[in-house]
Amino acid sequence: MKKVARALISTYDKTDLLEIATTLTQRGVEILSTGGTAQHLRDARINIVDVSDYTGFPEMLDGRVKTLHPKIHGGLLAERDNPEHNAQTEAHGITSIDMVICNLYPFEATVANPDVTLSEAIENIDIGGPTMIRAASKNYRHVAVLTNPSQYPQIIADLDANDGCLSEERRFELAKAAFAHTAHYDTAIAAYLTDDSPLIREVNKAEDSETDAFADNLTLHFKKERTLRYGENPHQRAAFYRTETTPGPSAAWANQRSGQPLSFNNLLDLEAALEIVKDFKTPACAIIKHNNPCGLATAGNLQDAFTNALECDRTSAFGSIVGLNRKVTIQTANTIREAANAGVKIEAIIAPSYTEKALRALSRVTNRQIFETGQLLPPEPILQIRNVTGGMLVQEQDVHNIKRDDLQFVTKRSPTDDEIKSFLFAWKACKHVKSNCILLAHGTQSVGIGAGQMSRVDAAIIAIRKAGEKAKGAVLASDAYFPFPDGVEIAGEAGISAIIQPGGSVNDEPVIETADAYGIAMVLTGVRHFRH
Repeated sequence: MKKVARALISTYDKTDLLEIATTLTQRGVEILSTGGTAQHLRDARINIVDVSDYTGFPEMLDGRVKTLHPKIHGGLLAERDNPEHNAQTEAHGITSIDMVICNLYPFEATVANPDVTLSEAIENIDIGGPTMIRAASKNYRHVAVLTNPSQYPQIIADLDANDGCLSEERRFELAKAAFAHTAHYDTAIAAYLTDDSPLIREVNKAEDSETDAFADNLTLHFKKERTLRYGENPHQRAAFYRTETTPGPSAAWANQRSGQPLSFNNLLDLEAALEIVKDFKTPACAIIKHNNPCGLATAGNLQDAFTNALECDRTSAFGSIVGLNRKVTIQTANTIREAANAGVKIEAIIAPSYTEKALRALSRVTNRQIFETGQLLPPEPILQIRNVTGGMLVQEQDVHNIKRDDLQFVTKRSPTDDEIKSFLFAWKACKHVKSNCILLAHGTQSVGIGAGQMSRVDAAIIAIRKAGEKAKGAVLASDAYFPFPDGVEIAGEAGISAIIQPGGSVNDEPVIETADAYGIAMVLTGVRHFRH
């Protein structure tokens, strides 16, 4: 056990600081402090010694230099059981510091402001704080370091129980937390100065238009939000981590209004549902099972969008997650409840907002999870990250969209205006389906989806089987080119009226000839929408 005789306190976040400072004072601990923290403690009539009085050196450079002094860091780093260290500290009038209470300038909160300037961000990089924290942590055998107000109650209890002493085990726990704290802080700075800062991007563009968009070193930090009940399967342990600040409306940052705790699979499906409906300007509904839409539709109102999406595949919608891109009214809520009463089990709903009546109606199923995201924003090409064993893959999000003028008309029959309208819906929809994907649509309503197949022909067979009679006269969207004419032959036999696909196969010519043979209007986009 080590008795705490002297503590250095310098904090930005002063939550509950007076409580622990009072405890230290009552136990006769001398407190060193600086700047605003010193004034905060004085205002509470807690006796402190200014660091500048202790070191004999004033704060300078607009406060940038306060604690960067040998009398501070010698007092933190000296090993009390090392005779040489003791002789040197005594010779230079350095006294031991047994506790550091320190947290850092709010760098992340500063750069979360979209209008922040580079100079403002730089000024909020703490130097003295991390240096003290690391020094105290390195010498944890003799020094305790507190970096979070949540630690104060336990330390107060330990001091009360052990006559002002702390165990080495406790100091080691605090040191581990402190190193994690400074690591996170440095990671946030590195991320801002490389990937995340639009200011830095503009500098890079000005200097070199060929600059690689991806940093040589990827710095990531996510905070644990909760431990999950289990992973994809009950025998797998799992946890949910997320960014320190919200990137905008997202499943990870949605506010849960009702229902049981989230599961691993819930989060994946909520993300898929929300990202689909974000892509549409008109009222849209996506019904998700196993990270794929089993129904998707847009309409003049949200109620009809849900009804039309559900009609695509009511059987697969059992146990589904529903994504909506408008405020949910009581009319839409009642339509969802009617579907549930008819046997369609809906596990979760995610939407921008709900009226109070709608929320009460949907919450009557007490285990149904209901999430609110706030107003949705158009998708932006944010970086997407996926792990592979021993590595990470990073890419821009697929936000590519096409317009009528982008379509290449390649068959003898040109598509009608209605078919083109359906093309634009189906093409946007199919990029959200696992590859290989074939999606059939009437207007802005999916009627059959073949997802995640190893063969594009099998994907077409499944989509057509799901659609049944609705395949006749439907348009077909394929997320990648047809390598052979067989997929088009199957579509023609089912009565498909028009096809949209990227093109680019060595067999484009026979594929187009097959479409002509069936009277199918085909257009090419020149863009692929794989989703692995």
